[in-house]
Amino acid sequence: MKKLLVALTVAAMLAFAPLALAQDKIKLGFLVKQAEEPWFQTEWTFADKAGADLGAEIIKIAVPDGEKTLTAIDTLAASGAKGFVICVPDTKLGPAVKRKADSYGLKVIAVDDQFVNAKGEPMDSVPLVMMAAYEIGQRQGTELWNEMNKRGWKLEDTAAMVITAEELETARLRTSGSMKSLEEAGFPLANMYKVPTKTNDIPGALDAGNSLLAQHPEVKHWLIIGMNDNTVLGGVRATEGQRIAPENVIAIGINGVDAVNELSKPNVTGFLGSLLPSPDVHGYKTTEMLYNWVTKGDEPPAFTAVTDVVLITRDNYKEELAKKGL
Repeated sequence: MKKLLVALTVAAMLAFAPLALAQDKIKLGFLVKQAEEPWFQTEWTFADKAGADLGAEIIKIAVPDGEKTLTAIDTLAASGAKGFVICVPDTKLGPAVKRKADSYGLKVIAVDDQFVNAKGEPMDSVPLVMMAAYEIGQRQGTELWNEMNKRGWKLEDTAAMVITAEELETARLRTSGSMKSLEEAGFPLANMYKVPTKTNDIPGALDAGNSLLAQHPEVKHWLIIGMNDNTVLGGVRATEGQRIAPENVIAIGINGVDAVNELSKPNVTGFLGSLLPSPDVHGYKTTEMLYNWVTKGDEPPAFTAVTDVVLITRDNYKEELAKKGL
């Protein structure tokens, strides 16, 4: 009888072991502002990979606006999550997100965009993982300089269209890094023309580019600088509207995923390529950092800069995008 009871007890323990393990599995959230975008889809894919490697369950939620963001945090808390990674739809939501997370005892890591307070100042109280904006800008300037020299352009015939958004720190850092890189290489600062865009998209940058080109009809060759693919593409569209030949334009964007349509066009435009960052690194690394914070108490540094980028062009964009799972 005793042997039978022992056998039954062991059998019951084995039967319920998977359930117990499932219940003990750490739950972590991963919230993104534009779930339909390839960038965030890739972040989610690699967050899931990190979860599988670490034995954590990743709860993925789209948060396109402020209301859905705060509701998602309620959902995570109700499901027993211990923390979350988030790319907020509006950086000014930072204080509200932090308060809500603190009220539930949830740990938070920001990815891609930094929280700002009511005064628009960066919130250093929340760990951040994002592209090193200034360094990425420097790389943009270096690639523009290299291509310019490859084509044999003369400095006196060349100017840089710098489409800016000074109110956004990331945008300011990227464009200033690009300008500094060009200046240090020998490009005259006097030949760099800054023009603000009202919106960080193609139409806004197109308007900005048109106004600048109208002021400088004497320029033969143009370099185009902007914070992302779309602002740079807006500048390219402006040169096309002014009938400037594609071979007299060198434009390099940042982000990669928004450049695919342009790079796949059969006809070559002034858009040379884009600096593709690493959504795979962002998704995996942030999840790993959050897991270690929750399980081991290893608080992440205030800022983790990701500098891994590759220049994608018409020749290699398919191969490089495939490597990132995009």
